[in-house]
Amino acid sequence: MREIRTIEMEHDEPAAAWRVASPLAVTVTAGQLWLTVEHDSEDYWLEAGQSFVLQAGARAWLGAGRDGMQVAVTHAEARARASVVPRRQRWLPRWLQAVRASLA
Repeated sequence: MREIRTIEMEHDEPAAAWRVASPLAVTVTAGQLWLTVEHDSEDYWLEAGQSFVLQAGARAWLGAGRDGMQVAVTHAEARARASVVPRRQRWLPRWLQAVRASLA
């Protein structure tokens, strides 16, 4: 048996910060997910059907694209890898600009 959690976020909601206790697989089921991980120089933009594995101990920020997002979160194997390639996004929502400015 495994637990699956569904998380939804609208475009205008502030980014959510997560501290990951055990490896998690985040799979986008609708919309677009913005993901950044502490000590990783890339931002990740995931579309529906794409997944990303957050390793234990990671600190991550998640936000929604223009159409919002819905993700499924499950426990993952520690050796699993991401199934996406980093892609830079030229537009940034105002809340994201504020978050990035506060971290600089």
